[in-house]
Amino acid sequence: MPKLIDSKAGEQTVALYENLHVVGQNHVLFGHHDTLAYGHDWIAEPNRSDIKDVTGDFPAVYGWDLAPLEPEDMNPKLNKQRMSKELMLDFARQGYERGGVITYCWHASNPVTKKNFHDRTPALHTMLPGGENHEYLKLMLDRFAEFFKELDPIPVVFRPYHEHNGEWFWWGKTNCSEEDFIAIWRFTVEYLRDVKDVHNLIYAFSPDRGRIDLDKGYADYFYAYPGDEYVDIIGLDDYVDVREPRAEVDPGEKPEKPIEGKILDLVTSLEMIVRIAEERGKVPALTETGNDQQKIPNWWTKVLLRALDANDKTRKVAWVEVWRNANAELEGHEHYFAPFKGHPMEADFIDFCNTDLVMLERDLPDMYKRPCCPEESPKCEDSLTECPDKPCGK
Repeated sequence: MPKLIDSKAGEQTVALYENLHVVGQNHVLFGHHDTLAYGHDWIAEPNRSDIKDVTGDFPAVYGWDLAPLEPEDMNPKLNKQRMSKELMLDFARQGYERGGVITYCWHASNPVTKKNFHDRTPALHTMLPGGENHEYLKLMLDRFAEFFKELDPIPVVFRPYHEHNGEWFWWGKTNCSEEDFIAIWRFTVEYLRDVKDVHNLIYAFSPDRGRIDLDKGYADYFYAYPGDEYVDIIGLDDYVDVREPRAEVDPGEKPEKPIEGKILDLVTSLEMIVRIAEERGKVPALTETGNDQQKIPNWWTKVLLRALDANDKTRKVAWVEVWRNANAELEGHEHYFAPFKGHPMEADFIDFCNTDLVMLERDLPDMYKRPCCPEESPKCEDSLTECPDKPCGK
């Protein structure tokens, strides 16, 4: 059974981590980012989600962002649609009370320019101990610690500094050194866990598949890997293997494969993170993915499900989270990754969700009660039932 990097983790946090491992042996939890806040054509309607509109149920995994906790002088554009801390807490509690899993990333504003996360001005080195923005990093981690403690005992999967091997964020590969990235990751974990005594976090590492050469094996995945003692989730953000091929690619990039070749690469990518997780005693997850505006017919069953259900390795991915359904009116353009009521892909999405492999919220066992572990209790025949002898690890 995988063990968390936090030896003082709360009982429900340990239970969630163990359940992600056990349930993930035969099922994939489905997740959606920002699902309660808004949808394609609605904003802030209680008890609503585009996923629920289509399937009658909420996603099993809720993705959120910590950026609204930043000071108001950071990223002025964000301030126009900033979610209050109270609403963030309320959404997380709603998902947890129904039995769902809560995750947070952080699209951090650039501390040097105070512009958004896409501003590539080098800044990460300034946030390390001794740097001019180190106190700002501690301020943000203090705010996060307060937020997570207000949620406690609700466990949270925390996924900071995601897609660090790309160049589109200021913490990305071309905008900081590998050593500095490892240092800020380790500082973040140690500060939250050891200084602020936050013990309801599960830490997820999630490089971007688009900057991983599958021909090199694992080497590219481990760029700036902070070490097994600092990571719980072996994640992967993958949009390149699930989208329609682009006619033009960036200079120096290989031409994109047709969709059949992409599906095979997605299978290889999933096999890779599962093997890494198994070798290191971690939990694997497809932490971000999706096909923007659902441009590939029957994408859910013909692309995503086909890869997830390809073999015994791919079926062990604990969860898959697709990106948000941005409100078209608020955003001023179409940007959505799940179908909404009336969308042509509705039926295909329902077929995807109705498979034995995929779990929505109603399909979940109690994720916050320690699971039965067949290898430790031979009387257990169903890994989702309570152990007749004792909970695993006790």
